Amino acid sequence: MNRPGRYVLVVSLAAAACGGPDDVTVVKLAHGLDPSHSVHRAMVFMAERVRDESGGRMRLDIYPSEQLGTERQTLELLQIGSLGMTKVSAAVLENFAAPFKVLSLPYIFRDEAHQWAVLEGPIGREMLDLAARFRLHGLCFYDAGRRSFYAKDRPIVTPQDLHGLKIRTQESATATRMVTLLGGSPTPIAWGELYTALQQGVVDGAENNPPSFYLSRHYEVARHYSLNEHTAVPDVLLVSTVVWDDLTDRERQWLEDAALESARYQKRLWQEATAEALRMV
Repeated sequence: MNRPGRYVLVVSLAAAACGGPDDVTVVKLAHGLDPSHSVHRAMVFMAERVRDESGGRMRLDIYPSEQLGTERQTLELLQIGSLGMTKVSAAVLENFAAPFKVLSLPYIFRDEAHQWAVLEGPIGREMLDLAARFRLHGLCFYDAGRRSFYAKDRPIVTPQDLHGLKIRTQESATATRMVTLLGGSPTPIAWGELYTALQQGVVDGAENNPPSFYLSRHYEVARHYSLNEHTAVPDVLLVSTVVWDDLTDRERQWLEDAALESARYQKRLWQEATAEALRMV
């Protein structure tokens, strides 16, 4: 008796996540970054590739700037199939898929070449495949650079400089543990709320990569950016397994090929964005 009801639920959720007329498969993709960010620009590129390769039979509709929720919320929507795709930091993903915790450990990569040899090799592919256990299908990694500390009132040069400071972290047990061990007071806050939190003194500082620091205009309220590059936590592009299972083999191939192309494109954009951010701030 339960099987028909479950089938109707899955079909209705997949339809809500995809939407659109019967002759066009439309997948909704939501994320929390600004439209000027390299990740969003890479997603626009991916949507164009999907449109071109499918001859207009498949379309990605993109919702940036937390329009459909925070990273945690969009992951929850993916798990029930009411959203098609999202991009989240591996630090947030670790709350849903524990193996991703390793990517938030400080100084685990020798350099950028080592990082991408891992993420784009068999280990990275295995990690993306592990997400399926949690109703998430991993497509690719996006470059999110290296994270460094920044603060309102003083530069952070040594761990002692963190003592007594409330530092915004992502919703990641690994990130909060790292800040605690370094002597700071970790304070998880949603990205979209951080500018106001810094401005009002809810937190004394945060940690992120140069483009995010620059594009968010956090330099207006936190003038001390210390380039210590303690972690290199990538972003992860994911699709709901409810939606993925509803796609045809051909649609899956269009999406996978476009995602991998977008990842290569985003890495080039990221290098340009990092150079510009460091020059401007």
